[in-house]
Amino acid sequence: MSFESQIKIPATYMRGGTSKGVFFNLLDLPAAAQVPGSARDALLMRVIGSPDIYGKQIDGMGGATSSTSKIVILSPCTQPDHDVDYLFGQVSINKAFVDWSGNCGNLSSAVGAFAISSGLVDPSRITNDGMAVVRIWQANINKTIIAHIPMVNGQVQETGDFQLDGVTFSAAEIKLEFINPSAADANMFPTGNLVDQLEVPNIGTFDVTMINAGIPTIFLRAQDLGYTGIELQSHINTDQEALTKLETIRAYGGVRMGLFSHIDDAKTRQHTPKIAFVAPAKSYTSSSGSTVSADKVNLLVRAMSMGQLHHAMMGTAAVAIGTAAAIPNTLVNIAAGGNKLAQVTFGHPSGTLTVGAEAHQNNESWQATKVTMSRSARVLMEGWVRVPLAKEEALARKKDA
Repeated sequence: MSFESQIKIPATYMRGGTSKGVFFNLLDLPAAAQVPGSARDALLMRVIGSPDIYGKQIDGMGGATSSTSKIVILSPCTQPDHDVDYLFGQVSINKAFVDWSGNCGNLSSAVGAFAISSGLVDPSRITNDGMAVVRIWQANINKTIIAHIPMVNGQVQETGDFQLDGVTFSAAEIKLEFINPSAADANMFPTGNLVDQLEVPNIGTFDVTMINAGIPTIFLRAQDLGYTGIELQSHINTDQEALTKLETIRAYGGVRMGLFSHIDDAKTRQHTPKIAFVAPAKSYTSSSGSTVSADKVNLLVRAMSMGQLHHAMMGTAAVAIGTAAAIPNTLVNIAAGGNKLAQVTFGHPSGTLTVGAEAHQNNESWQATKVTMSRSARVLMEGWVRVPLAKEEALARKKDA
């Protein structure tokens, strides 16, 4: 009996914000995976170790959480006045699919650094010392992200004293600007309302703010779900009844937002929309054991990602939070005390995060022009990932030989 050897592909394993993922240069992928489709998805799932019936991703690079089951593909820029194209894939842990429907705000913080180190940014645009400005085209959602990357002696600076809650060690600060994160040709509130009533059969009717900024997100009041807003992962992720309830609300909300036509479509679109619940500021103990004081935050937010309560906050959801907070009378704004807030600090399970947002109303339609936040990133490992050769590709190679 003969066995096909594994193929090896250049790759870099990076932390970006409070997430981790495997980064690729598009041109390093096998030819069949350089274009969207089943061959690409199959390869990337195998890299991550999905689908895994045990839910552990032991035989791959994934870390068995939504924050660590991610893929990034960078390629030479196709858009004018940009430096690099960035494509993000959220890999399901126990199901055979990759969700390409949205961005990852956390891993966005690692894109600029990877692009510079991989030679994808024109050297004339990279400062030797200081701050390199990388113009990123987010290809999933056709949006611009500006990353400010610190440089020392011509190299990306990764170490520093910036502390990001949800990440144990400090690192260099990377400032991100999400430009026009809402759709330019549509109201970022899909129904046209700041607050809607969402009826979910056999569960209840909820006041919701549904917004498409950064990533489509459905906000509810924590108290309407029976929560206080200070919950940690252990309070929710061990409660299967609660997880099923929240996923059902997300599915009906996705239909109401026009993201899919039937609630069953939510099963293969786990990355979007997000669902989150908000509450007024209150002191609590974070997952690290530190105290988050009520006077240090404007509100509390807990968000679900891929069916589980996120350990901190998704970067794209933070864009939605900051934008909704800046618009009077959304549920997020009300929880934060009202008024138009240009900057908001919210408490999440791991600590706090500050995000700034600019939003305006034009002909009764709201638009976000820019959202800013700081993250950090660093290379964890670089080299090659090894993947067993797919049967189809092995046969093709034998034929070519």
